Amino acid sequence: MILFIFPLMIGPGSWVIIGLAVLLLFGGKKIPELMKGLGSGIKEFKNASKDDDDDDEKDTNSDKKNS
Repeated sequence: MILFIFPLMIGPGSWVIIGLAVLLLFGGKKIPELMKGLGSGIKEFKNASKDDDDDDEKDTNSDKKNS
């Protein structure tokens, strides 16, 4: 629960400092690669969860037909 409240507690100045720290740690060239990898990971997770939901619906429908 605190993870949802935490970003609201940080002010705009703190976000700027965090952004600068990330820029210094990873460098300007590495950040787009990290974001691309993060985006593809999220996309893969969504596709996997959608496929899992589709499989659950198929199982539910086949159970109803068998009853």
